[in-house]
Amino acid sequence: QVQLVESGGGLVQAGGSLRLSCVASGRTFSNHVMAWFRQAPGKEREFVSAIRWTYGITYYADSVKGRFTISRDNAKNTLYLQMNSLKAEDTAVYYCAARTGGTYYTRPGDYDYWGQGTQVTVSS
Repeated sequence: QVQLVESGGGLVQAGGSLRLSCVASGRTFSNHVMAWFRQAPGKEREFVSAIRWTYGITYYADSVKGRFTISRDNAKNTLYLQMNSLKAEDTAVYYCAARTGGTYYTRPGDYDYWGQGTQVTVSS
């Protein structure tokens, strides 16, 4: 059983930084694509960033490019999202997701496993 557990959310002022973590367990994650999504109140869940676990190739939504960095630690089976220069519009629940195989997917339905989410609130 795959489990994804996020942490690191919180309240931060605009311009500040946070680092989210997602600990993955239940299998080895080579040949997986792992991603971060977010969902603000009243809005659909949207793609933020993804990484191909084995190759370390990364992808970003235009809205976060240059501000957010996705990374992974193979030894710890942990996915990270470093978020800098945060804006009020980044406020959302952030979710970690995983899927087996493939390259680059931005739709929530393309992912098989999800964490419970962690709240990020950016005050302006």
